Amino acid sequence: MTRSLVIKVTAGADAPERCSQAFTVASVAVASGVDVSLWLTGESAWFALPGRAAEFSLPESAPLTDLLDAVLTGGRVTVCTQCAARRSFGPEDVIPGIRIAGAAVFVSEALAEDVQALVY
Repeated sequence: MTRSLVIKVTAGADAPERCSQAFTVASVAVASGVDVSLWLTGESAWFALPGRAAEFSLPESAPLTDLLDAVLTGGRVTVCTQCAARRSFGPEDVIPGIRIAGAAVFVSEALAEDVQALVY
């Protein structure tokens, strides 16, 4: 039996290596057939908005847009409710397929049976 993977990324352009690692792990897990839920919190919340991932660049790393697209295609992407509110955007502003949900949903996913949670 394969465990699901819940990944919470708190870093954005402020900590590019940590941010890229989270997206890379999420996309590799999706490509491996793992059920993945990627949570965008803190500064990574900005990547839920159209065009923001394209602005991110890190040498020797896959483009963030490609990694995000891979997760959206085979997994789930969620933005923290409070993080979106603090940045003044809502469901109508995010990339299609990205949802906005709160801590209760994150806790429910992270504590489900056969789940591994990672935080970057």
